[in-house]
Amino acid sequence: MVADLERDAAVEAVHAASALCAGAQGRLAAGETLTKGDDSPVTVADFAAQAVVVATLTERLGAVELVGEEDAADLASDDQATLRDGVVALTATQLGRDLDAGQVLGWIDAGDADGSGDRFWTLDPIDGTKGFLRGDQYAIALALVEAGEIVLGVLGCPNLPNPDGSTGAVFVATGSGCVAYTGGASTATAVRVAEPASLAEARFCESVESGHSNHDDSAEIARRLGIVAEPYRIDSQCKYAAVARGDASIYLRLPTRPGYREKIWDHAAGKFVVERAGGTVTDVDGRPLDFRHGRRLEHNRGIVATDGRFHTEVLAAVQAVLG
Repeated sequence: MVADLERDAAVEAVHAASALCAGAQGRLAAGETLTKGDDSPVTVADFAAQAVVVATLTERLGAVELVGEEDAADLASDDQATLRDGVVALTATQLGRDLDAGQVLGWIDAGDADGSGDRFWTLDPIDGTKGFLRGDQYAIALALVEAGEIVLGVLGCPNLPNPDGSTGAVFVATGSGCVAYTGGASTATAVRVAEPASLAEARFCESVESGHSNHDDSAEIARRLGIVAEPYRIDSQCKYAAVARGDASIYLRLPTRPGYREKIWDHAAGKFVVERAGGTVTDVDGRPLDFRHGRRLEHNRGIVATDGRFHTEVLAAVQAVLG
């Protein structure tokens, strides 16, 4: 069960991290480096976004158990001093107060849980790094897991174009449904999956990066289903947002190599957003995603997310192609 205080804290945290990342991406696009180093601008934003989310959650809720992507140990050595200073500065700017490195590293370190607890948060501070670097789509993904089930998902998509012409949205999924705050609005609107009349009218959504999903297999699955529209290719968990609000009807993340297991922070928030908007999410074998086994989805392979109406047919085509 999710308390209003937890929901509000999570929404505030993702809004703050979204603002931090949007600012950092804008400076990167303008050619301004935030610290020295080849890829340090995005690295700074990754670490700082995790610090801001944890700081907001702990200041509103007290100590939290969190499975986060980033590790403060990567900033601890002397040769990372410039990077560490950049993280501290970016975090301090977003939170609006002076901070020391110990405070910021402590917040980042709060994400070191192993996912074995009965109730914990999981966070991807920037999902879609390559999209972030290109100035395209990325997401801040925060979810609350209870007894292996997602009970709250908050998905920030700062660059997502909205039907009303605005940019940026924060999707919030709870037991009562899914809503979105778009274009900085203070009031939310309900989000609902598309309802195509037939499979042929459905649209695929898949990763921009071919290394994240097998595009050739996706094309064959589309052919078998009679879908002729070009796939909607978009970075990050914004794909889940696209399915949730009807920009697309099917999202496939097909295995690219044997034995690979997805990380929980890459799917927890987005999965719940789709489900609470009326859709269905399973692995490629039709099993529910199982968040009871640590930092990875050890008992699942791949992802199939749909608007729900044709999930069985999509699964059958996926299994026929994968063998």
